Amino acid sequence: MKFGVVTFPGSNCDHDMIDALRNDLGQEVIELWHKDKDLSMFSTEDCIVLPGGFSYGDYLRCGAIARFSPMMQSVIEFANKGGRVIGVCNGFQILVEAGLLPGALLRNENQQFVCKNVYLKSDNPVASLTKDVTGRPLMIPVAHGEGRYYADQATLETLQANNQILFRYCDEFGNVVEDANPNGATLNIAGICNKERNVFGLMPHPERATREVLGNTDGQLIFQSLINNN
Repeated sequence: MKFGVVTFPGSNCDHDMIDALRNDLGQEVIELWHKDKDLSMFSTEDCIVLPGGFSYGDYLRCGAIARFSPMMQSVIEFANKGGRVIGVCNGFQILVEAGLLPGALLRNENQQFVCKNVYLKSDNPVASLTKDVTGRPLMIPVAHGEGRYYADQATLETLQANNQILFRYCDEFGNVVEDANPNGATLNIAGICNKERNVFGLMPHPERATREVLGNTDGQLIFQSLINNN
């Protein structure tokens, strides 16, 4: 499986992602610049990654300007053909702004930037990103000021009916409780996918949890699930 990691002006987790995929997971990684358009080196079996950071300084809304980068039109076309796309943190915000994922990411409920380890749990046994980690709490860092997932009731019902919720914030024992929610996200949602389950958005940063020296390797399990179920 081949990964393409897109860098936007203001991206600051692109090299974290590249390093985790290339050196910790042993995957082929191609670095992509936001002004380029060519994705011809990727097949629909491969994956494009939109990393975290502050694309275009988060002016207007997070991800609102990056959505219009030349590369994003190619990413949208790639996703519509069935190619896999992952957006992490700011990348998740860009996917929402681009219309590839439903809902919105709002300012954290406490109006503060949150940076800490949290726990996530997936009850989604069908999405390739979660198939191998279903039912177990994973410790993954978050770092965001506008990560509170919100969607109207009709959208939430659709997400639940189509098994599009990837992860929910939980405690260390896997209990999905309000106290484990770092940002006030609706239904404790930490990540979702599209109906076709080839576009994935996560607020937490699995690329920051892939190495023993970081004190945490749970992020490897998420990426490995995607690779194993390609």
